[in-house]
Amino acid sequence: MKKYIALLRGINVGGNHILPMKELRTMLEMLGFQEVRTYIQSGNVVFSHDGQVGVSEMADRISRQISKEYGFEPRVLLLELEEMQQAVDSNPFPEAEEEPKNLHLNFLAAVSSNPNLDEMEKLKKPSEQFILKDKVFYLYAPEGIGRSKLAAKVEKLLGVSVTGRNWRSVRKIMELAKE
Repeated sequence: MKKYIALLRGINVGGNHILPMKELRTMLEMLGFQEVRTYIQSGNVVFSHDGQVGVSEMADRISRQISKEYGFEPRVLLLELEEMQQAVDSNPFPEAEEEPKNLHLNFLAAVSSNPNLDEMEKLKKPSEQFILKDKVFYLYAPEGIGRSKLAAKVEKLLGVSVTGRNWRSVRKIMELAKE
């Protein structure tokens, strides 16, 4: 059995696309996933699976089932445990770990073939730092992610779909996956 992490985008935000985590866990178990666990209400799921089905097919199954049962189809980014561990181990801003809400890891659906790094440099505040490593965009915003013009435009400037989590959430998801 392999461990996977599903990051669902756009659920339980602002009273829209409501999906209780207990119901999500039950749904994933009915789809054949095992040891299903969730972290907070924003769609962080850890589960085990035999791995005989590809990651993109598993993500599609989850998204389609949510659409069937709830009437909306969230983007589901599925990572193998090793991928998330690599993202954690590769954190280029260890000093930011003390303020975990100000360090965001944006997981890309695919490698960005033409990221607009020049525009990112123009948008970032002097205190902000970012690095794109493969399929992870790290953004350290000491003044807060909510105040960052760059954070608001990351997906557009990367040219691929992204799903972001702050450092605290990433660490908690990893703890859950390793239990």
